[in-house]
Amino acid sequence: MNPVPVIDISALRDGSAEELVALVAQIDGACREIGFFQITGHGVDLDMVQRMYDVSRAFFDQSDEIKQSVAQPNPQTIRGYCAVGQQSFAYSDDVTTPTDLHEKYDVGPVDVPAGDPYFSVEHSGAHFLPNQWPDSPASMQGTWTEYFRTMNNLCREIMGLFALALDLPFEYFVDVIDKDISMLRAINYPHRDEPPLPGQMRAGAHTDYGSVTIVRQEEAPGGLQVFTKDGDWIPVPVVPGAFVVNIGDLMAQWTNDLWTSTRHRVAPPPPDSGDTRRMSLVFFHQPNHDAIIECIPTVLAEGESPRYAPVSSGDHLMSKFEKTTASVGLGSTVAHA
Repeated sequence: MNPVPVIDISALRDGSAEELVALVAQIDGACREIGFFQITGHGVDLDMVQRMYDVSRAFFDQSDEIKQSVAQPNPQTIRGYCAVGQQSFAYSDDVTTPTDLHEKYDVGPVDVPAGDPYFSVEHSGAHFLPNQWPDSPASMQGTWTEYFRTMNNLCREIMGLFALALDLPFEYFVDVIDKDISMLRAINYPHRDEPPLPGQMRAGAHTDYGSVTIVRQEEAPGGLQVFTKDGDWIPVPVVPGAFVVNIGDLMAQWTNDLWTSTRHRVAPPPPDSGDTRRMSLVFFHQPNHDAIIECIPTVLAEGESPRYAPVSSGDHLMSKFEKTTASVGLGSTVAHA
């Protein structure tokens, strides 16, 4: 039996009180045991998901010159394109490995109010800098914006379920995720005929940084793996119509490690696997940049103390970004544009 459960979350919208209690218990169990689960019954339009795949694949199929026209400028400005060899996720855990075998494209918040000082560089640093949009495909900005909004709404629902699972009101996290600094990323794992270097991954072993991550993965060789408490790397199967959900470091800190932020990776495909190209759509939900993440008092057992010092969501995120990219040549200057 795979330890990553598949959970139908439709009871959130139209279930009975008893069904909602059962759903919350399933989520709590998964977060305690592995920090990963897959969701069905989420209500997301799968035709929209396919459009997202199609336009993202079309972007990555373009020339390097076109893709580099929207290149990420520096580690603190996670906007735009990074080529193969410009990142190593394992660096975020202070592990040195060869660079990862993927290319990626990132956008940040898509609904930033004009003129509100909260969202200015002076108040929020690089967290709300404008996104970079390529000239082609022409539909990319519209499709990505729709997908970002859809995933953000889904994450807010999941955060409400998390609150219930922690014996808190459904609205507990609302005030610290209403100006979130979430990010949307497409990761393209190109087919390669040459073998990887020793220890080289498609995406190196790491934990995610924020509150919750939603991943849409493709059925192709060389997929997502999670590290179990038994010390084994196990694959996360592709479930048609489902999204993979995992909690990140900040949720683990909020819960004083009652819930697990689990290491995961994307391993190279086995030799002679045929066409191994693969693409994942990843939404990283991140609380407001000035949200202070500290232990929720209700999770502390009698006599237990918080394991982590309070940290702001934004400072934690930036420290991780710098580790994953500064060592591979993107520089280290914050862009204030």
